[in-house]
Amino acid sequence: MPTPHFTPELFAFLRRLKKHNSRDWFESHKREYVDHVRDPMLRFIADFAPRLEKISQHFVADPSPSGGSMFRIHRDTRFSKDKSPYKTAATAQFRHEAARDVHAPMFYLHLEPGRVFVGAGIWHPDGPTLAAVRGRIVADVAGWKKATSGAVLKRSFAFAGESLKRPPRGFDPEHPLVEDLKRKDHVVVSEMDEAAAVSPGFLGEFAKRCRTASGYVRWLTGTLDLPF
Repeated sequence: MPTPHFTPELFAFLRRLKKHNSRDWFESHKREYVDHVRDPMLRFIADFAPRLEKISQHFVADPSPSGGSMFRIHRDTRFSKDKSPYKTAATAQFRHEAARDVHAPMFYLHLEPGRVFVGAGIWHPDGPTLAAVRGRIVADVAGWKKATSGAVLKRSFAFAGESLKRPPRGFDPEHPLVEDLKRKDHVVVSEMDEAAAVSPGFLGEFAKRCRTASGYVRWLTGTLDLPF
């Protein structure tokens, strides 16, 4: 049986970080962060890479400690009223290889006390990207329904993110897919729990759920004329 990548100590550390979210506390407990959060996540990313390649060769699992798939623990507080310096979740993104140039789709892992989930899609796309997705929904109704209405996908995932209150300008308010046209984010989320995250089979389950969402991600990727 494989050894779990993550242990309960990851969630215990993040709970304590939420309670003591200061630079002094973090620096005095940095060894725990490295041992229980950073290094396990980097190992997970490295071990996920060959599985991701089987889903698509155009998405990247980069275990580099800086600039790779793992998000920084430091928050950007420049434009936030909340000046807490650290995030209280361990997260990783597996982006399309073209993501540095466009708002491309990704797969996503979120580990937070009380909330563990797998995500897939495009979060906060820019205007041209969102317009392209909306335009293709109208032009490819059958393809959109096939990508988003499969029984397996609907059983494991749900749409998430923000939506407009009214149909976007220039689109038929009576369109049968108007609720999808109102979306400002195009992501699906599959909820899990802490017990699953610390189990020996979590890597395989994460890969399985990414495969389940791959038809949806493939459709979004094609919308941007990117290879899947």
